Amino acid sequence: MNLSKSVSKHNFYSFLMHAVFLALAKNFMDVDTIIPSMLIESGGSSIHIGVLTAIMLGGSSFTQLFFSPYLQNKNFKKKYLLLGINSRIASLAGLSLLLFFSLSLSSDARILFIFILITIFSFSGAFANISYTDILGKSVLPDSRKSFFSISQVLTGSGVLISAFFARRVLMSRQFPENYTFMLLIAAVFLGLASVGFWRIKESVASGYKIKGLKAFLDAIRWEIQSNSKLRYYLGFVNTLGISVAIFPFLILYAKENFQVGSSEIGRFLIFKVTGVVVTGMLLFLISKRIRYRYLLYSSVLLTLFIPLFVMALNSSSGFFCVFIVGGIVYSLYSISINGVLLEVSDNQNRALYTGIAGAGNILPALFPISAGWIIKAYGFNTFFIIFMAVVTSSLFFIYKLHCTK
Repeated sequence: MNLSKSVSKHNFYSFLMHAVFLALAKNFMDVDTIIPSMLIESGGSSIHIGVLTAIMLGGSSFTQLFFSPYLQNKNFKKKYLLLGINSRIASLAGLSLLLFFSLSLSSDARILFIFILITIFSFSGAFANISYTDILGKSVLPDSRKSFFSISQVLTGSGVLISAFFARRVLMSRQFPENYTFMLLIAAVFLGLASVGFWRIKESVASGYKIKGLKAFLDAIRWEIQSNSKLRYYLGFVNTLGISVAIFPFLILYAKENFQVGSSEIGRFLIFKVTGVVVTGMLLFLISKRIRYRYLLYSSVLLTLFIPLFVMALNSSSGFFCVFIVGGIVYSLYSISINGVLLEVSDNQNRALYTGIAGAGNILPALFPISAGWIIKAYGFNTFFIIFMAVVTSSLFFIYKLHCTK
């Protein structure tokens, strides 16, 4: 069945509805500021931060490679999308409950349960993302996709900014663990409202590409990587530039260890990051028809390199506002680009497979945070920043070879 303009428009607004409430939820469960800060308050170290970041950012995407064979063979994936988001809601509610009773637990037990629930949260997100990417690709017409990625940031911008102020107030209103208990409970509620957008989606186009068995799946991966040079370079820049969004938890750790920042400052960092995301989204929406993804990626590389250089020059926490504003810009540029480029290099028949393959591109983003925790503990932050910049710089080769046409 072909996708009609009316169904595409209906789905466009359904995805936007989800994006709005997800944006409201994100500030209360922000993986760059709130979750790492919660772990540190619970007794976590640089090693714990590294492992948690690996699970949230790299490992969760890498697991898409294992979910993909199962989901690729499903013609319609809406119910699997709902299963994934409902699992995330349950894990957030579980985290809130855990923190409510956390004072009766030892630090080790508290950290263990945090890791278990964050793992469920992250992996269920990876499970849902395969279905999300496939449904978005076949349920919204191609000429509306770049506008969707840009306008979703514009429309959610005001809500994101407002919720960032509320998140900061909640964070400051109580001491640990009550403040994080309420933060995560609010996140679960907003994510529940976001799921309504998924319930409204009309999945009218079936996926026709089938894979039988693990061997056939591995053969399909090998064939696609060998035959599609754009896919190879896509995996290259995801493996290198992908670590750009993994630095923020370590910036929080740096600020806490060197400048003893508290909940008030963490809340401000969140607001600064959101400001960068919102402003960038608005600008990209205005010029979305005239700018190519490759230029967004080049900009992301240059701004990412600025962050560690600027941090190493700081002698107080007052300059961190600039770091997180730039970080928000990087996050926005990278998020829009990586989703848009994936839709470019895939089609309706193989999109779920490509999403799974793209998960393999997160090998380095998954391993880097773990090694980063050890590097920081053994050699300090300056060595970590130098290695980080070297890896990000190498992404320029893959971006150049990708030759994005849109």
